[in-house]
Amino acid sequence: MQIILASQSPSRASILRGAGVEPVLRPAHVNEASLIESLGDAAPAEVVSQLAMAKAQEIAPDFPNDIVIGGDSMLLLDGTLQGKPHTVDATVARWEQQAGKTAELLTGHCIIWGDQAHVETSRTTVRFAKATLADIRAYASTGEPLECAGAFTLEAIGGWFIDRIEGDPSSVIGLSLPVVRRALYSFGLSVSELWNSGQTESAQQPAQPTDATMSAVTN
Repeated sequence: MQIILASQSPSRASILRGAGVEPVLRPAHVNEASLIESLGDAAPAEVVSQLAMAKAQEIAPDFPNDIVIGGDSMLLLDGTLQGKPHTVDATVARWEQQAGKTAELLTGHCIIWGDQAHVETSRTTVRFAKATLADIRAYASTGEPLECAGAFTLEAIGGWFIDRIEGDPSSVIGLSLPVVRRALYSFGLSVSELWNSGQTESAQQPAQPTDATMSAVTN
């Protein structure tokens, strides 16, 4: 049994790898703009959960015996959902709007295993720094935030400009491990069943000191 990630997001994949799981990446191709338009005045949490469901449901038939995860994140700023800015100019404009403000990062999840599904949206409060225009432009020019929900990352360069978060940090990066754990438990599964055997074995054995670490300890 494997975890199939219906996404090409390196951040989501890195969260799972860091948590002992090597996911199979199978990006879903969903017309997000069309789906959002069809939802009309749906609540923000419903929008991201519907996007996550569409992605998971597209991939799930190909993996009936595996766990398929679909996810989607958007920033709720001043009552409006914000997606990916895509361009440098849009990123600068977004940051000029959100610098110094508090917003909510909504991450919809749909986890499917066979005929069972768990749908949940996690919410994390994000406090943006009062970044200078020079730093905003420099950050946008790196290209890092262009394809990120809310035009920021927490784990990379964008971390300079996030003053505080309240909630699940992995959700801000793109995938909530607590949500996935709750889904697995609802399916009657254990988290540890999915850990990579090599990583589990290494975790059970204490690391042997190398010459370099011995030198660092003694000097």
